[in-house]
Amino acid sequence: MPRLTRRAFLLGSAAAVAGCGTGPDATDAVAVPPGEGRLAVRGGDIWYRVVGDGPGAPVVVVHGGPGMSHDYLAPLSALGSDRPVVFYDQLDCGRSDRPGLPVNWTVARFADEIESLRRGLGLTRFHLVGHAWGGALVAEYAAGVRGAALSCVLASPLLDARRWVADNMRWRRLLPGPVQAVLDEHERAGRVRTAAYVDAMRVFYDRHLCRVSPWPEPLQSSLEQSNVDLYLAMWGETEFRATGTLGAYDGSTNLARIDVPTLFTCGEFDQAAPATLYRYAGFVPGPADVRVFADASHMPHLEQTEAYLHALGVFLRAIG
Repeated sequence: MPRLTRRAFLLGSAAAVAGCGTGPDATDAVAVPPGEGRLAVRGGDIWYRVVGDGPGAPVVVVHGGPGMSHDYLAPLSALGSDRPVVFYDQLDCGRSDRPGLPVNWTVARFADEIESLRRGLGLTRFHLVGHAWGGALVAEYAAGVRGAALSCVLASPLLDARRWVADNMRWRRLLPGPVQAVLDEHERAGRVRTAAYVDAMRVFYDRHLCRVSPWPEPLQSSLEQSNVDLYLAMWGETEFRATGTLGAYDGSTNLARIDVPTLFTCGEFDQAAPATLYRYAGFVPGPADVRVFADASHMPHLEQTEAYLHALGVFLRAIG
């Protein structure tokens, strides 16, 4: 798909929504009062919080992981001046129930949580923002429940496990030689939980996960709450090899069924590499664009917060 100018993209996004006869009606708004609560999903109850009471359509924020909490996405609360912002913790994450049953740890069930949240809050017009693993869930939902959302923001999305590993391996080859040697040695020996390996991975993460030093408190909070068992079961012990149930996952095929305006965002040095996101944008049949944030990595909302919030605000306001 040819790249769109910023003006053409935004005008096209608004026109696409206004002219869609099967999508949510522009006047069909449901007030979502600020506050927090719990609601039932398949497998247990999840915790949610609504921030802000602006007049725009609510935006539902889907966090990454698998196994993290919503906390690291806290800067998106600033969108609340325009619209309600709905945060939630996925089952077995953060403040939600933690039954710890692997039968619940499937892409389909986690994606279904979005529909449970929509129904529970009575949302009729809403936007979706999914970060990293959350991007996979947003793409699954938007492809399966077409026309339900007004728009999708796929933020540094993990859509294809093999592509993710390949992109991270390319970044790895740019690390200092001694750091690469430590990673190689400990992976060969199966010692990826040693202090030496963790220290070498911190060099990688400081370049490609979050370039702010020290890491901001919202990110630290999410990491401290992480469900390690869930992460290991679905992904594995290292960024460079997906040994869990997501190992063969390729959700990029869902992009061809997303029929709403879609914005891809990432950092210049993101684990979700910019070149990959431009490729993904070409799969979306509707209006799609990519925004890359300079001197940022996997957390541009923490690294370039003002620019990131401005970009999301402009995109969402153009639609509703």
